[in-house]
Amino acid sequence: MATEGVSSLRSVGRIALIAVALCLLAGCGDDQHAQPEPARTPPAALRPPTTPPKPHLSYVHVIVLDGDTSAPVRAALVRVGTHAARTQRDGVARIRIGRHARLPVSVAKAGYDPYQQRLQFRGKPKVGVRVYQAKLQWPRYGATPGRTQAHPFIHVRPPFKVVWSAPVGGLMEFPAVVDAGIAFVTNFRGSVRAYSMRNGARVWRRDLGGIMAASPAIVGDQLVVHAMNGHVYVLDRHNGRVLWSYATGAPIESSPLVLNGVDYFGAWNGTVYALDLQTRRTRWTYNAGPKITSSASYAGGTIFIGDYGGRLLALSARNGGLRWSGSVDGRIYGTPAVANGRVFATSSTGGSLTAFSTGGNRLWSLGTGSYVYSSPAVWNGRVYFGSYNGGFYAVSARSGGVSWRYSTSGAIAGAASIVDGVVYFSNRQHRIYGLNARTGREIFRFPDGAFVPVSGNGRRLLLHGFSRLYAVEHRRR
Repeated sequence: MATEGVSSLRSVGRIALIAVALCLLAGCGDDQHAQPEPARTPPAALRPPTTPPKPHLSYVHVIVLDGDTSAPVRAALVRVGTHAARTQRDGVARIRIGRHARLPVSVAKAGYDPYQQRLQFRGKPKVGVRVYQAKLQWPRYGATPGRTQAHPFIHVRPPFKVVWSAPVGGLMEFPAVVDAGIAFVTNFRGSVRAYSMRNGARVWRRDLGGIMAASPAIVGDQLVVHAMNGHVYVLDRHNGRVLWSYATGAPIESSPLVLNGVDYFGAWNGTVYALDLQTRRTRWTYNAGPKITSSASYAGGTIFIGDYGGRLLALSARNGGLRWSGSVDGRIYGTPAVANGRVFATSSTGGSLTAFSTGGNRLWSLGTGSYVYSSPAVWNGRVYFGSYNGGFYAVSARSGGVSWRYSTSGAIAGAASIVDGVVYFSNRQHRIYGLNARTGREIFRFPDGAFVPVSGNGRRLLLHGFSRLYAVEHRRR
């Protein structure tokens, strides 16, 4: 009996343990309505770090060409966004970029103007850009700060073919200036125009009124224009919009000479101006007295300019102080040229060319017996100029001796231009002549011309007719 009692107790105990286990599995407890505790999110500091997805990169090819010659530009540093590479022999830089539609692109190469632009890459794995060598541009009248009228780096010469021509709406007394594939020219009706050097298409036109008898000057993103209504205009070179203007109160026939942000010029009121293009105020003025039509030239910290009183003035570029003045035998209409320590000035009414040292010593003078309206040009130890007697002269810069003379049947009024050993001039019979500058032999003639005949860039020259521009390049034989 005792054994049976113990067995019964053990059976009851097992049943009770099983019941308790089942109750626990079923969620039984003191609170029949208790809910399970939700899972807790660990603090951020304890979460495992998440790795952001890597950006998708793809290659693009930026092709860099010389804007004038179309030759590939090697070893240029190209940046696209934050990525960079150098161009190879073929002018191509291969760069990995992310998925972006438009990115800033910059190109840098010694001797070239910097390039910066936002370009579209979506759907365009290859893009081309053109960069321009500053030395192959023609940004001012006279080509150089010394107004030598000789371009030292452009090598384009006859025989020529005409690539395009375009009317400019009026007489061009002074030549176009050229930079980054665009030519800018003024006409006698007070209009400023921009033309593509590629195809002659007009980019923009700005009519300012009055008369213009001066070339503009290119200064960065601006175009400086002088007008005979007495104003200096500063335009946006990209669209021709007038940014600001400065009034002198007298006609300006002097082409701008811009150096270090200062525009040096003379006016009919006999005043020489140094206009700061940043402050829009004059740094200094010099009152010469007689009328000034001459443009200014520069060398060694000195501004050289002539007046109708027959004086060649040498002024300090810094403060306008008179360093010296020299006399010629009549009024100076044209622009003096400075080269190799000498200054050359023509006299319109005196009909002569006179040479001075840059220190003010009068060295020699050569008369032609006729009116000399032409400004002198200087190249390779010689001075070149024309006369109203129809003669075009090449004389020794050292002695004034005549090396050769070429005769035409029409008066020569404008300055000569010298490019790649060829000297060009126009006469009043509307012809442009090109002569071997060393020998005087004629190698080119063109049936339209007026005053200053030629400007251009590293690929093409611009011939200036009476009221029409002609772009020419070398014709392959």
